[in-house]
Amino acid sequence: MKHALVALAVAPLLLSACVVVDPGPVDQTDQCGASDLQYLVGKPAVLLDGMRFSQEVRVIQPGMAVTMDFRGDRLNFWLNDRDVIERVICG
Repeated sequence: MKHALVALAVAPLLLSACVVVDPGPVDQTDQCGASDLQYLVGKPAVLLDGMRFSQEVRVIQPGMAVTMDFRGDRLNFWLNDRDVIERVICG
C-alpha cells in the first residue's frame, strides 16, 4: 500500500516532464535582418554608401517626412543630426 501511494504521488511529476511546450508564433519583427546590423548603431552614415542590401532601404534623417506604412521587409536607418546611425529597424 505504501509503494502504491508513493507511485501515485510521483506519477504526475514524471508525466509532466513529457509535456511539449508550444514556442508560440514565429517572431516576425525582424523580417528585414535589422538585428544582424545593430553593430552599425553609433557609426557614421557614410558607411552605408559602400554597403549593398537585398531589400528596400530607407535612410531617415532628422525632420525628414516619411510614410507611416509598415513594411516588415524594409530596412530603416535612423540618423541623428550629426549623420550618425541611431537606430536600425524593420518597417
